[in-house]
Amino acid sequence: MKTTDTPLSSAGPEPACPAVTKTNAPPGPSPRPKREGGALNVFSHGVLALWGFMVALPLLWAVMTSFKTDREIFTSPWSLPTELHFENWSRAWTQANMSDYFGNTIVVVGGSLFGTMLLGSMTAYVLARFDFPGRQFLYFLFIGGMSFPIILALVPLFYVMNNMGLLNTRHGLILVYIGYSLPFTVFFLTSFFRTLPTSVAEAAMIDGASHSRTFFQVMLPMAKPGLISVGIFNFLGQWNQYLLPTVLNTDPDKKVLSQGLVQLAVDQGYKGDWSGLFAGLVMAMLPVLAAYVIFQRQVVSGLTAGALK
Repeated sequence: MKTTDTPLSSAGPEPACPAVTKTNAPPGPSPRPKREGGALNVFSHGVLALWGFMVALPLLWAVMTSFKTDREIFTSPWSLPTELHFENWSRAWTQANMSDYFGNTIVVVGGSLFGTMLLGSMTAYVLARFDFPGRQFLYFLFIGGMSFPIILALVPLFYVMNNMGLLNTRHGLILVYIGYSLPFTVFFLTSFFRTLPTSVAEAAMIDGASHSRTFFQVMLPMAKPGLISVGIFNFLGQWNQYLLPTVLNTDPDKKVLSQGLVQLAVDQGYKGDWSGLFAGLVMAMLPVLAAYVIFQRQVVSGLTAGALK
């Protein structure tokens, strides 16, 4: 019987490789992410801080000076007042007729701001939501009104208002302010209404709401940030308007605050009542500063709402 011998390996089975144990080194400090534009951010923040200081310093100095006496204003203009003289404010309010100027300005600006926001929002909603012949022409017509210098319209506007019996009247000045502010209001709110969702308005129409009810109860509350933003801009422009009332309103009893400040500077300058002059200037600044401080968040949210949607 023939047997075949199979050669056996002398080495035997290969030994298993020993397990390699990894030693976990203690984690080192993670590298901090590099801040891009660090030097540029420092420079920009420095410029903004310098600009804020340059803007705030004259305002704070005017407030501080309004509580000084005339002697302290000239002898120590940069020092704090030794005593708060509130009689400067009462004297400017009564003797310099600041109360009359404030009353006329509140009536004119309040009426024109209400009319501007009402007519501007309605016009912007129609231009943004409805398609009809001539829509683009009307839209660009309002945009063209923004680029038209108001000084070129003063002479024909004077004669038009004179023929209509609107010179030296508060309601005539209100109408002029509305026409002056409408182009920017329509331009701003048209872009804002286009960013609002149409599904809500369509749902209201399906439920039986009319166009006017949909606008006032549905779309207008949704456009609140944009309305506040453009309302603040219109308030600032109308409150500080000087050229239009100077030409169209020469009645001393109906002068607005911008005219009154010029009259105050002339009268108090001749009288040497510098403390009363600064008190009147601060009075005129306070409503504008208060409006912006109260609504600053709404202004920023209204300006960025269109970009975030």
